[in-house]
Formats: sequence, C-alpha cells, structure tokens
Amino acid sequence: MDLEDIVEAIRRELDEKDALREEALRITREIVRLSGDTVKAIHRGDIPTARARFAEAEERVRKLKEKLRNHPDLYHTGYVQSAHQEYVEAALLLSYVTGESYPHPGELDVPKADYALGLGDFIGELRRYFLLRLLENDMERAERAYREMERVYNALMTLEYPKGLVNVRTKQDQARHILERTLEDLTRAKFSMRLEEKLRAAVGNGEDPQ
Repeated sequence: MDLEDIVEAIRRELDEKDALREEALRITREIVRLSGDTVKAIHRGDIPTARARFAEAEERVRKLKEKLRNHPDLYHTGYVQSAHQEYVEAALLLSYVTGESYPHPGELDVPKADYALGLGDFIGELRRYFLLRLLENDMERAERAYREMERVYNALMTLEYPKGLVNVRTKQDQARHILERTLEDLTRAKFSMRLEEKLRAAVGNGEDPQ
C-alpha cells in the first residue's frame, strides 16, 4: 500500500473523530448550561422550570453517551467529566429540595467517578441553599441543610483513592472548608436569634434590655 494512501486513510479517520469531538464539545456546553439553569430555578423556588431544564440536560447526557459509545478515549475526557459533574450536582440538589431519593450513577447514566466529583460540588450548592434560608429567617430548614451537608461530606470522605483513579481529594478539601464556614454561620445565626428572643421577652416583661 502506498504511503500516501496510508496517510489519507489516517486523515479520514482523524477528520471524522475531530468532527465527533467538536459535536461532543457542543453537547457538553449544553449540559453545563441546562444544569446551571436547573440550579438557578431551584434556588428561585421554581421547581417546574427546574424539572423541565433538568429533563433537557438528561436528554443531552444520554445523547452524548450514545455519540461517544465507540470512542471511550473521547468519553473519558475532562470536558465530558466537567459536564457530568454539573449534571450530577443539579440532580442531587433537585432531589434534596423536592424530598426525593438521590439518584445513583446508573440512573443518571454517568460514570461513578464523575458522580463522586459531582457529589463534592453538591455541598457547595447546599451551602447556597442554606444561606438563602438564613436570609428568610427559616432557621429550621437552614439547620436541616447544614446537617445534610455534614452527611454528604462524611460520605465523600470515605472515598480515599489516588488522583489517577479519581481526583476527589480537591473536592474533599473544598467541602471541608465550606462545611466549617457554614457551621460558623449557623452558630452566629442561632446566637443572634436567641439574643433577639431574650430582648423581646425582656421588653414584653417591661424590663430594661440594658
């Protein structure tokens, strides 16, 4: 076989793979956007919109897996993993807020390692949910969110593996920092609430709050 023919065959295959990669990049960008829209809608309290956006993201995730079915080298890349993390984060937050059971990796159709990384990001969204509840003076739901953050963190910390297998150590360190800050916020909020209650009680009894 002529060298030119060999190179031409290689070029055709690489052109096809490059086109597939570009399409995969486009789909991953859509997954990230739709997952972000899901999270924003959840924090606005607009669950119907959140479910609609998540369903669209879900369809893109399955489409991406099918497109790359015969190309595991493209499927297990950083941009696909990042999209999966955003998707898992949105799925877990939606389940928490609606009181549904958390979906497992098979239900979401994502690799287990990507799910684990999304679990780490989920703690950050729980903190955002916690802060919004504090702003509403909803101490009960804020404290419940903190307790869930603790539970997720404890589960995440059981994943002790080398970076080459799953780069979860960074997520664990970030989660620890977030949890510590959240506990400080919760402690201050509860202290302020109790102080206000004492002041109101004192005023109600005709006492000098000083």
